[in-house]
Amino acid sequence: MHFLILAILIPFIAAACIPFIHRRIGLINIGWLVLAVPLALFIVFVFQIPVISSGETISASIDWIPSLGINFTVFADGLSLILALLITGMGTLVILYSIYYLSPRDSLPHFYAYLLLFMGAMLGVVLTDNLLVLYVFWELTSISSFLLIAFWYHRKNSRVGAQKSLLITVFGGFGMLAGFLMLHVMTGSYSIREIISVIGQHTDHTLYYPALFLVLLGAFTKSAQFPFHIWLPDAMEAPTPVSAYLHSATMVKAGIYLVARFTPIFGGTASWFWTVTLVGLATLFWGAFCAVRQTDLKALLAYSTVSQLGLIMSLFGMGSAALHYGAAPEGAVYGLATFAALFHLVNHSTFKGALFMVVGIIDHQVGTRDIRRLGGLIAFLPATLTFAVIGSFSMAGLPLFNGFLSKEMFFTASINAVGLPLFSAAAWGWIIPVIAWTASVLTFVYSMILVFQTFFGNYHPKKLDKKPKEAPLGMLISPAILSILIIGIFFAPNLLGDHLLKPAMATLLPGVAGAAPHISAWHGVNAELLMTLGVFAIGAVLYAFLRQWKKIYGLLPENWAFNFLYTNFLSGLERKSAQLTGSYMTGHLPHYFTYIFVFFILAAGGSLLLSGGLTFDFANDAPLPAYEVLLAVVMMIAAIAIVFAKSRLTAILLNGVLGYSIAIFFVLFRAPDLALTQLVIETVTTALFLLSFYNLPEWQTEKSAKKTKIRNAIIAISGGLTITLIALSVNGTRLFDSISSFYEDSYELTGGKNMVNAILGDFRAFDTLLESLVLFIAGLGVFTLIRLKGGKETRKHGDQ
Repeated sequence: MHFLILAILIPFIAAACIPFIHRRIGLINIGWLVLAVPLALFIVFVFQIPVISSGETISASIDWIPSLGINFTVFADGLSLILALLITGMGTLVILYSIYYLSPRDSLPHFYAYLLLFMGAMLGVVLTDNLLVLYVFWELTSISSFLLIAFWYHRKNSRVGAQKSLLITVFGGFGMLAGFLMLHVMTGSYSIREIISVIGQHTDHTLYYPALFLVLLGAFTKSAQFPFHIWLPDAMEAPTPVSAYLHSATMVKAGIYLVARFTPIFGGTASWFWTVTLVGLATLFWGAFCAVRQTDLKALLAYSTVSQLGLIMSLFGMGSAALHYGAAPEGAVYGLATFAALFHLVNHSTFKGALFMVVGIIDHQVGTRDIRRLGGLIAFLPATLTFAVIGSFSMAGLPLFNGFLSKEMFFTASINAVGLPLFSAAAWGWIIPVIAWTASVLTFVYSMILVFQTFFGNYHPKKLDKKPKEAPLGMLISPAILSILIIGIFFAPNLLGDHLLKPAMATLLPGVAGAAPHISAWHGVNAELLMTLGVFAIGAVLYAFLRQWKKIYGLLPENWAFNFLYTNFLSGLERKSAQLTGSYMTGHLPHYFTYIFVFFILAAGGSLLLSGGLTFDFANDAPLPAYEVLLAVVMMIAAIAIVFAKSRLTAILLNGVLGYSIAIFFVLFRAPDLALTQLVIETVTTALFLLSFYNLPEWQTEKSAKKTKIRNAIIAISGGLTITLIALSVNGTRLFDSISSFYEDSYELTGGKNMVNAILGDFRAFDTLLESLVLFIAGLGVFTLIRLKGGKETRKHGDQ
């Protein structure tokens, strides 16, 4: 089996093995065994860098449902390799960090099983070529992230955050699936690479733009773009290793990956350019604006993540304009934004992963994340301070850190967008650098808050839950490695650019010549440098007077907040649903039968009348012998008598008369197998009825109002009449040839001499299998209930 397919399957296999391995390793932390999975996969993907950097693509395929064009096809190019390295590399560091962060009292097997499940799903998302397979892995990321966010399920906020993330991301996933199906309708293929090669012939299709917006819906919800960003801050209730992994390097990057991957399909259009760019810019600004007001360090990082994801998204939007120019020189100019997006995608994972781990260390070692209770920790957590400074200053875009390089490219791309003569950018493009610069100022402010209000200032020992002390060495290794990468990328950026970013660039902007630039820290005195200096100067002033101008947050109405709208919407939906359900779920069985029969009469009878199918043809009917008429009269008398029965025993016996009469009809119609089946079922049913009703109280005749009786009689007569008319119409109307002749050849087709057995065992084998499965599940349910009841009784007697 190809190594790419194995790379996806191994995390799932490892997750399935964890419960069995955990029981055998005793006191050893299972995290050490789990650590080998992402580490081995990371090494495998590192060895693919030379192949990918040379311009090749690695692919493999397994037939799944070839008749529908659905195969498990995987491929690795520059873009997917970057994401695969982030998924496995960050996974390795996060698992190492979690070994020291999580308590032995936590359910470690569940945690690592969920984490591996998520890792495999993410690798499936970034490596698969088939749209429907991608969707399967996409929703698996939502499910596994739900389990991880709700890991501490005893906390209400964890459950609420997990529910919100699941509802929003799955909602977007449904829209994305509809977009995928539209692309298949347009191109006749589920392969992403094939769609890219032929989409140029279908840009005028009526489904092209609906598919564009539906795909973006899935991407925006998953990557927490405005206004779907509200799930990400609440998801911070998850353990810090989860936040460091899902919400900085992997899950939220799935939406970014989707936009990047579909840029060759939808890029070069005004709709894609403005939608992706403006949504990204709105997210960038709003996330930064909200981050400044936070008093919880993790909440600050959550909104900063939202902001940084908006930055990356806007860059992909601006870079898509390069596809309009292709090999022209303008293509390289505007393609710089896509290169910057890829660069910042990597940089963000390094500094945000380090910062989440730093905040986790503070929470773990100090007992709180509340900025109002922190301060003066420099004397107690010097190593943690070092990592916090490196990560925060990189996020702020300061020199000597990798964030500075990609932030400079961001400013360059925003300035280039102003002069873009396409998509009305010449008139409205000035909005892009203005929002970019303003949000960058706010980014500088919240980055300084994280460092200076946590580690400097006055120390408040009485406000802390425990005395601060530096984290153990094992917990410091992962943020230390990320901090080294932050600085190392600044001094050797082209090592990353030449081997990973350029191949990814060639994938996303095919035909755009010379779009990948050479990365350097100094470009002389230009507009970008002046913007950067302005960010530092204005940001420093705003931080110095933060207490004065932060009061503006109090002016914002609470009922305008998206969280408020979301909560009210769900509350209203639940309230109305409860009212609607309560109106018909009365707990009164006759009401439920009324709904069922009225719906059947209207649907079936109405369809029969409106379609003109109410026709009768008795010409070919066989004559009715007297004994058949007599048997039918007996059944009619028994059915009517049930209604007027005064005891349960009488009703059960009359019901048995109906069942046994049907068995006699089967005998008369020369169907002995059916007759035998009917006799067995009727005997068992009658016996069970008698056994069940024996323990019930005496028969209480229900005294119904006259209107109720009339209503029930009308429904009963109408239902019987509808069934009769349908049966007569079916008998008198032949729209198609009978299939009975096909079953007459059952011996030649199946080797079965008994036609009924052949139908059940061969022609309807799958249906029979499912029926057997239903019985098996029901049996398990009954067995479980008996065991639970017995267990409770045993414990009860034991307690006594």
